[in-house]
Amino acid sequence: MSPKVLIIEDEEKIARFIELELGYEGYTTTKAFDGRTGLELAETGQFDLVLLDVMLPQLSGMEVLRRIRRTTSVPIIMLTARDSVMDKVSGLDSGASDYITKPFAIEELLARIRNALRKTMPEDAGVLSASGLLLDAGRRTVTMLGKPIDLTKREFDLLHFLLKNKGMVISRETLLENVWGFDFSGETNAVDVYVRFLRGKIDEVFNIKFIHTVRGVGYVIKDEK
Repeated sequence: MSPKVLIIEDEEKIARFIELELGYEGYTTTKAFDGRTGLELAETGQFDLVLLDVMLPQLSGMEVLRRIRRTTSVPIIMLTARDSVMDKVSGLDSGASDYITKPFAIEELLARIRNALRKTMPEDAGVLSASGLLLDAGRRTVTMLGKPIDLTKREFDLLHFLLKNKGMVISRETLLENVWGFDFSGETNAVDVYVRFLRGKIDEVFNIKFIHTVRGVGYVIKDEK
């Protein structure tokens, strides 16, 4: 199930931009344009993470933050044009998980969201599955319908990350960052090359459509029943 993110932001263009970018990454989003509505939504407990603007009508972001913290420890990333040290300290001391100032690069926001969720989401199960394929992370083995599939370390890590995010469309940039690492300096088409390797060992051998391409966005594994 994709993580659910609540966006509390009164500037509708910014909220829409964030909504679209998170949608491309596979997140489910809900928007609120004032502090009171945002607080009511946050208190339902239906969200995995909250993006919270500081300057909001009806209730300020700081007040929303304090009230949310009375009932839940959901990760909250503050979004604000204020970049003074005291503003950041105040937000963090009030319970914010992280703080990012406008204007921000969407890649940085996505990285901060992943980091915040990584700290709170349950650890991955040892065995992941989809469409008859089983990946045992502990033993580093992969089987399809009981038949073993021999993968290189990079192929295994790529498959593992896609399976961890089953049902979510993952961009090439996200795959490079999480499978190859921040300091990767090789060819940018490395993801496409290794997806072809995996398809050669899974899709073609077992005659199934296992790794799906979302044109212009990235790749997704769906659990076909």
